[in-house]
Formats: sequence, C-alpha cells, structure tokens
Amino acid sequence: MSGLGDKEGGNGEKEKEPFSQYQLDLYAFAIMGGKKPITTTDPNKLEQKARKAMSPEGFNYVFGGAGEQATMQASRLAFRQWKLIPRLLRPTLPRDLRVKLFGRTYAYHADAETGVASACASLSVPFVYSTASSTGLEAVAAAAAADAAAPATAKAPRWFQLYWPLDDDITASLLGRARATGCEALVVTLDTFTMAWRPLDLDAGFLPFAVGEGNALGFGDAVEDNVMVASRFWTGEVFSGHAHCWEDLATLRRLWGDGPIILKGVLSIDDALAVRSGVDGIIMSNHGGRQLDGAVPSLEMLPEIVEAVGDKLTVLFDSGIRTGADVLKALALGAKAVFVGRPVIYGLGIAGREGARHVLTGLLADVDQSMGLAGVQTVGELNRSMLRRINYGGDIKSSL
Repeated sequence: MSGLGDKEGGNGEKEKEPFSQYQLDLYAFAIMGGKKPITTTDPNKLEQKARKAMSPEGFNYVFGGAGEQATMQASRLAFRQWKLIPRLLRPTLPRDLRVKLFGRTYAYHADAETGVASACASLSVPFVYSTASSTGLEAVAAAAAADAAAPATAKAPRWFQLYWPLDDDITASLLGRARATGCEALVVTLDTFTMAWRPLDLDAGFLPFAVGEGNALGFGDAVEDNVMVASRFWTGEVFSGHAHCWEDLATLRRLWGDGPIILKGVLSIDDALAVRSGVDGIIMSNHGGRQLDGAVPSLEMLPEIVEAVGDKLTVLFDSGIRTGADVLKALALGAKAVFVGRPVIYGLGIAGREGARHVLTGLLADVDQSMGLAGVQTVGELNRSMLRRINYGGDIKSSL
C-alpha cells in the first residue's frame, strides 16, 4: 500500500508518484485495512459534514455569501455550463500538473493558515496567507517549516495576501514581516475595503474581527501600539470604506521591492489592463461571492480578459472551484493557475490538518485523473477547443 511520498526511480533519483495514486490508496486502505477516508471525497457532502462538525457561527462565516448568495450560485452555474470534450487514443502518461508563474514552477495554490499550511507543506503545495487570519504569520510559517513530512528541499512556497490598510506605516510593517517569513509574492485584495452585507453573519451577530478573531496579524504587528488599541481600530484600518487608487500601487511596489505583485478581485477588462500600473498578474475573483451580491461570475469574464491582456499579464483564477473538472475548465479558458478556499477550510473544520490534506490531495488526484480522461498529459495542452458551452433546461445541474 503506497503513500503519497516519492519513490526511487531506475536511475536512483526520486520519482514523484502521480497524484491519482491517492485514488488507489483510498481503495486499498478500505479493502485491505477496513479504513475509510477521514472525510468524504464528495464536494457537496463535504459542505454538509462541515456544517455538522463546525460551530453554527463558524460554518456560516465560511459558507455564507453576500446578500441572497446570487454571486455564489452564479459562480457554480458558470462552471456547469461549460462542458469538456474529451479526446481519445492519445498519450496520457505521465501527466504533469505543474505550471510556471513569475519564474517559479508550482503544482497548485490554496488559501491556508496553520493546519492548512502544514498540510500544504507535506504535499509541497504553495499557499497564500491572508491578512484576515486567526493565526500570526510567524506561527504559520513555523508550522509549515516544521512539518516533518515535507521534503526538506521542497518546502511549500508562501504568498502573502494583503488586505490593504489605510496607514502606510502599517502596510510597510506587514509587508516587512511577510518578507521576513519567506513570502515570495504579494497578493493585493482590492474588493475588501468595506465589509459586505452578509445576512448569515448579521442574523447571528457574528463579526470575528470585532472580538479579536481574524486579527492575529495586525495585533502582532510592531506598530500596533501607535495606531490600534483594540479590534475596532484594526477593523477600521482594513475595512475603512475608502478604496485605494491606482497611483497607490507605486507605494506598494516601493515597500514590497522586486517580488511579484498580483491584484486580486479583478473582473472588468478595463481593470485587467492594470499592466500599465506595473503589476505582474491579476487574480480574477469575486471573493467567493462574499462581497458584491449579483456580481458576474469570475469564469464568465475569464475568456474576455485573457484575450484583452494577452501575454502582458499573468491571469490567475478563483471563485467556485470544487472539482478537478472545474480546474480543467478554468485552465482551458486561459487561467495560468487556480486558487481554492472553502473546500480546504471545510476539511480543516472536520478533521484538522489531516482533513485539509485529504481535501487537497483528493482535488489534485481528481485533476490528475480528469486530465487523463480528457486526453491531455500537461496543463499546457488545455485550451478552449476542449470546451463547449451548453445552456439548456434539460441539464438539471446547470439550472441549480
């Protein structure tokens, strides 16, 4: 019964097992050892199990969207309306899920904190640390670095997601800490300058930031005593209601230095032409439907924006990814890589670090298997010709 680690190749070098091996491992553990997966492999049932395992407030905060959740539902509908056209009698092994971004080769991205950071490190999978986290940046970095299962020479790279404060001194301190803990790229979230109207949180009176949860980064900051004395001041800095302007990006570049800067939350073609502002990439995102209700699905705008920016800008994607087929569709429509959030947090809520690792590994295995079934060996082979957009009432799933 094999694990997820490396194995010796014929030339004595380490050879990576395919991610799809996890499928065989799950069957083997069940058939020979009577051991079922730590949690479900079904993304819809995963949400149901998380609802039972997590506190009502905690689950609703992760699950909930803005308004009537129209953006969330539209994001899933957008994926269901694109169908894959598989190619047959073609080489499908070995498969390569790697992508090259900003001069470095990656396998996949996932949002994370301590438990997920450790899970990502054990898989050599990169993750993004958010300003709105419940664990300090240094503790998260230590958790990833200390993971004994992660290859010593291939620790998961870290990116830093900035919820952009008003105060430049706070911003400078946050970016300095991110650099000091090894974050390689800066993701600037543009659509969270104000909090959204989220009924599930409002009805429960649940605002983590107001009681010191999700403030770990700010409350551990060196300039905290000069600017913030309580949670409400930190919330006022990050969710001030005042949006930054394009000219402010020059300040971020000066503070961050030479590393890649990626703008997150871009959905319009005009904003996508941010290459003029000296950034390196964009993440097409509607914040998982958590900010503007009724916003366009990220996937809907992906082909247009990819065509508009051409090779001048690296286009990444999030919002709505649940399955391996979803990943293939986003990549075929032109995204260079994708991000995933809620499913991994559900896994964490159900079974901690191992739950998060199971969800990540399962998604990677699903991507691997789906690539083979679609008739491709590498991510680079995925293209628009492999998709057909279908809108018809008989497709029950697409009508949800």
